[in-house]
Amino acid sequence: MRRVHSVDTTPEMAVRKIAYGLGYRYRLHKKDLPGKPDLVFIGKRKVIFVHGCFWHGHDCRRGNRIPKTNRDYWLAKIRGNIDRDKRQLDELRKQGWSVLVIWECETRDTYQLTGRISDFLSNGDFHAKRPG
Repeated sequence: MRRVHSVDTTPEMAVRKIAYGLGYRYRLHKKDLPGKPDLVFIGKRKVIFVHGCFWHGHDCRRGNRIPKTNRDYWLAKIRGNIDRDKRQLDELRKQGWSVLVIWECETRDTYQLTGRISDFLSNGDFHAKRPG
């Protein structure tokens, strides 16, 4: 657990590099916004979250893993994370922010990810997709 970081993760750094390369400037982890979004584009009123698949309960192969030990604890922990994420995204939208959630597994395809980020920041209003 000591090696698990909440900021400056490899997927987050990949997203930051793409956004910066596209010419966008951002703030990091604004504490005054619900959920402390990973990237905040204040003038555009847009935020990007970069979620780890396991920690936030994504429906991909990595996110569907169930730990072999302390199973009940981890299932409750992940369910709590999913519920908290939903509340925070709803609150951000109520405040007028557009939200994009990028999953850890999506950062591997740089070409497609660049397109999603570019579309979101240039004009689109993409809403986070929650697992089934």
